[in-house]
Amino acid sequence: MRLDKFLKVSRLIKRRTLAKEVAEQGRITINGKVAKASSNVSAGDELMIRFGQKIVTVRIEEIKENVRKEDASKMFTIIKEEKLEKIEPEFIDDEE
Repeated sequence: MRLDKFLKVSRLIKRRTLAKEVAEQGRITINGKVAKASSNVSAGDELMIRFGQKIVTVRIEEIKENVRKEDASKMFTIIKEEKLEKIEPEFIDDEE
């Protein structure tokens, strides 16, 4: 299954067009390699997705074409979530 379709069906990202944009920006990796929206994913693959200030790592458990909303979370397991620290340049104090 294509990466963008999996992200939509699993409801990790709500719309397929948004999933495609995120992939085109290089914010998704599959097993450590930068992925395109057209990349194929399969059960056992590890996805790392950067959402703004957060990085979510998930393992794909199963691939299904159509899933009910209640069952979508069974398609993947969240391995870890990291929050990125953002330091604004104007708040850095160089005079210490």
